[in-house]
Amino acid sequence: MADLPTIVIVTLYFLAMIGIGVWASKKIKSAEDYLVAGRQLGFWVFVLLMIGTVCSGMSLLGVSGLGYKSGWPTIWEQIFVPLSIGICVIFFGVKLHNVAKTSGYITVQDYLAHRYESPTALRSLAAIAGIIVSLIYLVGQYTAIAIVLIWIFQIPLWLALVIATLVTMAYTAIGGLYAVAWASLIQSIVLIVGVLIMAPLIIWYAGGFTHVNEFMATINPNLVMPWNPTGAFALPYVFSFALLLGLGLACAPHVINNVLAIKDVKYFKWAPLIAFLIYGAAMFLLKFSGFAGLVMVKEGVFTLPTVTNAQDFVILYGIQNAMPILVLWAVFAVIVLAAVMSTTDRLMLTIGAMCSWDLYKKVLRPNASDKSVLLLSKIVVVLSAFGTMLLSINPPEMLAILIWMGIGTMLATFAVPLVAGLYWRGATREGALASMSLGLIFALVFGFANYLKINALGIDFAQIPLHFSFYAFVISLVAMIVVSFATKKTAEKVLDETQTGWYISKQ
Repeated sequence: MADLPTIVIVTLYFLAMIGIGVWASKKIKSAEDYLVAGRQLGFWVFVLLMIGTVCSGMSLLGVSGLGYKSGWPTIWEQIFVPLSIGICVIFFGVKLHNVAKTSGYITVQDYLAHRYESPTALRSLAAIAGIIVSLIYLVGQYTAIAIVLIWIFQIPLWLALVIATLVTMAYTAIGGLYAVAWASLIQSIVLIVGVLIMAPLIIWYAGGFTHVNEFMATINPNLVMPWNPTGAFALPYVFSFALLLGLGLACAPHVINNVLAIKDVKYFKWAPLIAFLIYGAAMFLLKFSGFAGLVMVKEGVFTLPTVTNAQDFVILYGIQNAMPILVLWAVFAVIVLAAVMSTTDRLMLTIGAMCSWDLYKKVLRPNASDKSVLLLSKIVVVLSAFGTMLLSINPPEMLAILIWMGIGTMLATFAVPLVAGLYWRGATREGALASMSLGLIFALVFGFANYLKINALGIDFAQIPLHFSFYAFVISLVAMIVVSFATKKTAEKVLDETQTGWYISKQ
């Protein structure tokens, strides 16, 4: 069991998050307040919300764990993930924000329903697809939080999951996006400052940058190459990885919905660059901490636990050895918790929005009151929290793999309808329905076949040369083009209202 200072510090952090939820609840007067923070987010709150939303459990545990397992060939992740914020803001956010000012979008499904003239079919499909991919992604986040709590408190997995669920669910359900945004502000600051202190200490304890690189080369020369000669993180895989993380995260519903909550479009000018530089620096240090952990394990400094996802514990054991003062472990435990909770809360709120706003308010009961929409949002947040908690009881072999599966499904499902909808006036309703449904189906089939290492139709899905999402993305793209050319075009009035065309902004 953890020592008293650790329990006190972590408990204070949890209480602070719940306190933010209580404070934020007083600002909520409508569904718009709850789901998009009244469109009043300032510059730094928005920037750090975007960092916190993209910064998932993979950012600390998965990034370092992947670095431990595969070395430098995985460094591309530290370019493409921060880049996704810029892609989201520049290529999606500017247009969506401008149109939302007059159309009043609450979710990205509002845009899709408007652009493709499909208030029921496409909206419902997009909402259901969004819920599915968010749940997959959310399982990875809960697994990450549980890993941290198990390490801190030496408690069983089920108890760690219950604690994580209750705390994150409480402030999200109470305070909506106001609470999530301000919690992310604090969590992102804690994460960035903590990583800038924590990672160099781990690297220094392992012998420094030069020693770590030289030692990795003696273990396996491929660990210090820019990409692997074959298989995962070979050059073709890196290409598909760029698409997966750069575009897949940019179009993820829990990320893209943030652009609807910003107060002023002028904030978009500097937000991408600042977010990229801050998050990119933190991600690089985390990756190198995984390299340092590999060196320490091989040199016998510490031994990882005998669990299926042992590499995801590497940064925690690195902290424990580099900072042997017990009270400091608690401080760094809060840093790790801040990272993994910052995406979990946004995912839960996104699921709540898609159920209460897109399915309930816009499809099933158009006359539903704001009060009933708010209530259903909170109920869904609670249900999604406990549902994914149960799915997290058996953790994946590697956290990063599960999270990439969620992102890959987002890429195959949402990227083509969004990009085509914003920039190609020839994209039609039927094309979007075909693109989204086939992308979702094939992403799930290929994803689970890859995850479960299935051999079918002469294909070893564990050894396919590109990330599985690339194949589903291509199917989605072909479906959009072929079906759009074969079906009735969208009304010019709608295309003008949604600012569809080969430009980012006319303003």
